[in-house]
Amino acid sequence: MPMSASPQLGSEPPGSRRSPFGPALDLTLRVAGGLLSVVGAVLTGVLELLLSTLRVGGYLIGVSAVIAVLANVALSWFAYRTVGRKAAVALPALIWFVLMMVAAGGTDEGDILLAGDNWVALALIVAGSMAFAVMAFRLILAPRR
Repeated sequence: MPMSASPQLGSEPPGSRRSPFGPALDLTLRVAGGLLSVVGAVLTGVLELLLSTLRVGGYLIGVSAVIAVLANVALSWFAYRTVGRKAAVALPALIWFVLMMVAAGGTDEGDILLAGDNWVALALIVAGSMAFAVMAFRLILAPRR
């Protein structure tokens, strides 16, 4: 009597990936990816702050808000892909948001990096925050693979 082939006992479910280098290296790469996304959030945040006062012909241009959207979408994607968890989007998002809030607060001497009367600074905070929010929302709604 012919018998049907049965699946092997050690086979993995479809869609699961296992690192060929072992779990220790996989964990190390995930942690490194999370740290890189945090460092990226700090670096792009500082760049955006520096460009928030950029003027051409005496008029403010909103290049920092555009950079914030593009960079924050890229950071969200990178954090999710390297860490492998949907919640990893919060790593760069929280760091970036804290950096913006610190920049918006004044020092004892009255110095501020993001002024409330600067439309670019307001657009930077809103657009950058919305970029992280949209990416997180898309990941929440994405079906599991």
